[in-house]
Amino acid sequence: MEAPAAPHNAGDLELTVTAPDQMRELGRRLAKLLRAGDLVMLSGELGAGKTTLTRGLGEGMGVRGAVTSPTFVIARVHPSLGDGPPLVHVDAYRLSGGLDEMEDLDLDVSLPDSVIVVEWGEGKVEELTEERLQIVIHRAVGTASSRGAAPGPPETDEVRHVTVTGLGERWATADLSVLSAA
Repeated sequence: MEAPAAPHNAGDLELTVTAPDQMRELGRRLAKLLRAGDLVMLSGELGAGKTTLTRGLGEGMGVRGAVTSPTFVIARVHPSLGDGPPLVHVDAYRLSGGLDEMEDLDLDVSLPDSVIVVEWGEGKVEELTEERLQIVIHRAVGTASSRGAAPGPPETDEVRHVTVTGLGERWATADLSVLSAA
């Protein structure tokens, strides 16, 4: 990962990730910052790397079970293999409503004792807590060859720009720079 760009504000960190292994490593680093009660919202296009980041997060947290996309089951709970909190991995892609539609998931009950990661959660879970980590993963959609230009190097398809924003008091003093450590 490249060094972060200048932050937009005190709560932002920008990273460039050039390979899926780096996205997993970002998740492993993120795991060191998280504790029970944390909500992480992941945004990005299909195939941006949200589940890959969460897979690394699960590895870093030492949870049971393979972390895979919960698109069809909506949520999966991965208990800790040690004394850490469980990881609740939610994919809200198929949910059209806000927190009311997600009420059956009991995320408000799970939050104090778990780390909750929600993919596609914008407009759906913000009411759970004002203190959350928002991670936006951007990738170029389409390649140069699909736009009629000369194809670029194949590795450009793997480049992701990641913006990490800490919201609320919990994240005001967190050192997000550890996410960009080499």
